[in-house]
Amino acid sequence: MKINVKNRVDWVGKVDWDLRKFHGNEYSTHKGSSYNSYLIREEKNVLIDTVWKPYAKEFVQNLSSEIDLEKIDFVIANHAEIDHSGALPELMKHIPDTPIYCTANGVKSLKGHYHQDWNFKTVTTGDTLDLGNGKQLIFVEMKMLHWPDSMACYMTGDNILFSNDAFGQHLATEHLFNDRVDQAELFVECIKYYANILTPFSSLVEKKIHEILALKLPIDIIAPSHGVVWRDNPAQIVEKYLAWSTAYQENQITIMYDTMWDGTRIMAENIARGIKQQDSDVTLKLFNISKSDKNDVITEVFKSKMVLVGSPTIGKGITSGTAGILEEIEGMRFKDKSAAAFGCYGWSGESVKKISEWLSKAGFTVVNDGIKCLWNPDEAAQAACVDFGASLCQ
Repeated sequence: MKINVKNRVDWVGKVDWDLRKFHGNEYSTHKGSSYNSYLIREEKNVLIDTVWKPYAKEFVQNLSSEIDLEKIDFVIANHAEIDHSGALPELMKHIPDTPIYCTANGVKSLKGHYHQDWNFKTVTTGDTLDLGNGKQLIFVEMKMLHWPDSMACYMTGDNILFSNDAFGQHLATEHLFNDRVDQAELFVECIKYYANILTPFSSLVEKKIHEILALKLPIDIIAPSHGVVWRDNPAQIVEKYLAWSTAYQENQITIMYDTMWDGTRIMAENIARGIKQQDSDVTLKLFNISKSDKNDVITEVFKSKMVLVGSPTIGKGITSGTAGILEEIEGMRFKDKSAAAFGCYGWSGESVKKISEWLSKAGFTVVNDGIKCLWNPDEAAQAACVDFGASLCQ
């Protein structure tokens, strides 16, 4: 199946309705995804990216029904990760000498994945490729957004930015374009994608966007590698990225906890009660770590100004679920967010101190020593939790 993007540019990718986990099991894709590949047919025929490996044969077969494969003049590999390059080995069986344009790091990555010495042509920011009919591709390196090899390319004349992972989202839809999908659903997936994948590189995101804007290239369409193509006011997603890349936060507090016999859950709910008594306008989100999707939780942490983390003490430490989410959070490199810890204990009580230390190491401003309750919280302990929550808003 092909969908026309603009003039002589077609989408020739794959919509994956079944996908529920991505990056192994590291990212949840509740709404599926797509692998966006684009075919340009000017005087030169150019294929930009391919699809994930499980769909390689299907992709090549469908592509061959659109164009004689031997008439493809160039292949562009904007990113070597398997979801973009997975069909390259199958494709290159048919056109082994066709040049593949990518960054120098792209060559290393593609060789590392597939152990093939294809006809690589390395490019850097500002390099161009003539398409004929007065049109060119201009390459822009996007190093560490989110791999060392990442790049984008801009098509003059049609004013299309093929942005690869930037500005994408995991969303399966029969409607390719941003103006044809549910807007609430779209932006939920956009912020989740940014929060979980691009947050660690936010300073680079901001710098790269300003670098691209400084080129003063007219951009009518942004065509990423996952999800919708932005044709209706594409600047809106750029503006969102600029906002998200600068220590983003809303008036929200997220409470996450793990619990063994409900004591820490009771603490969490009473801390939340105290917060709401003190500040009725703040948005509160509570998550039982062991029962919640970690990527959804991280998205809410991304939106928050403060995070509270609770765990009972177990084996002089914290639960494995709490340790897992803290490990994820540490890798996100969040900025300008405050935090505090809480938890129940029976006879030792190390969890609150351990959580506080981990939060500090992850870059959060830990506002106090936290609160812990011996055994199952009684009325006095619950009241103390309410007071603790209220104190966080003063």
